[in-house]
Amino acid sequence: MGKIVTIGGGMMGELETLPIDKEIVELSGKIRPKALLIPTATYDAPEPWETFQAVYGKRLGCETEVLHLLNTKPSIAELETVILSADLIYVSGGNTQKAVTRWRKLGVDGVLERAWHRGIPLAGLSAGCICWYSYGHSNSGFFYNAASWSGFTRVRGLGFIDAFACPHPGGVTDGQLREPDFHAKVMKYGGVGLGIGYNCAVEWVDGGYRLLTSSEDAGAYRVYKRRGNLVREDIPKRSEFALEAELLAV
Repeated sequence: MGKIVTIGGGMMGELETLPIDKEIVELSGKIRPKALLIPTATYDAPEPWETFQAVYGKRLGCETEVLHLLNTKPSIAELETVILSADLIYVSGGNTQKAVTRWRKLGVDGVLERAWHRGIPLAGLSAGCICWYSYGHSNSGFFYNAASWSGFTRVRGLGFIDAFACPHPGGVTDGQLREPDFHAKVMKYGGVGLGIGYNCAVEWVDGGYRLLTSSEDAGAYRVYKRRGNLVREDIPKRSEFALEAELLAV
């Protein structure tokens, strides 16, 4: 059901994720698709929009549009007009909790779910990766108050993919390593965790999945708890799609 591309990390503006971005555009099935950016996680800052225009607009030939959701309260009808007319939707990185909380308040979450069911490709990087999963490993608290930040949290996403996602697990925030905390939370809460590295994405299409990478050393893995121990398995790189249920089952 539906099409989602979740990117662990990388610099779009430096074309680090360009092969992945090309695949997202191709998923739309359009020669000149309407590409919608939702930059709520970056507080509607102009830089992600400028980068999106440069890459998805000028380089990849999309008709680009942006949906700002802070300091405004669009109606459901207005949201439907913008979101459901898009040929692909991309969510920026940043503060996952900020974005998802705002979406739920405005009803954006429900409209995005309708877009997913309609087969409109959904995508995003870092926070824009996390948001599509049931849960995500996040440093959202750092964005609110870096001085009092107490550590990573398990934030609730939109739940379109039933897993616990950790973008760029090798990353560090304020001296704290991300991966050990991610693994500890998988041990605590159970379920399947997906560690998705820089320049790597998991592409989910109609019940199947595969990895997309834009550098040779990029990759992803899954972790889960079995008999009190953490099991870590690299996700194979292959061109064909495998069954989604195989990856998400413990």
